[in-house]
Amino acid sequence: MSINATLIGQMITFTLLVWFTMKYVWPPIIAALEERKTKIAQGLAAAEKGQEEIKLAEKKAKTLLKEAKEQSVEIVSAAQKRANQVVEESKDQAKKEGERLLEAAKAQIEQEMLQARESLRKEVSSLALRAAEQILKEEIDKAKHQDILSRAADQLG
Repeated sequence: MSINATLIGQMITFTLLVWFTMKYVWPPIIAALEERKTKIAQGLAAAEKGQEEIKLAEKKAKTLLKEAKEQSVEIVSAAQKRANQVVEESKDQAKKEGERLLEAAKAQIEQEMLQARESLRKEVSSLALRAAEQILKEEIDKAKHQDILSRAADQLG
């Protein structure tokens, strides 16, 4: 094996290439790889943190949903209770109104009965007076016999 100037030149060139690569090419590549590695690690950490936040959010959502369901059940129950109260109040009011109308009708019937009795008394007394006039064929004084007619009307009623 012979060592000549070409081999020495190639060795020097190779050494310069290695030195140049290590001095100017390799550091930016290593820095870019480190930066990329850091970004990937941060991304993975953020993804894990995101997963944990999602789990917490799901847990919180389930809790809120459970509370909302409980509140809705309470609201429906309260509404049902209030509806029952309103129905009972309406029934009571309707019953009172019916009783009031019944009392008013009874009072009106009583009033009409009194009016009818009074009218009937007057009519009977008038008929009795006419009948008496016809029987006696005499003239009867209304003012003079009014007391007798009133007593007769009271006996009828």
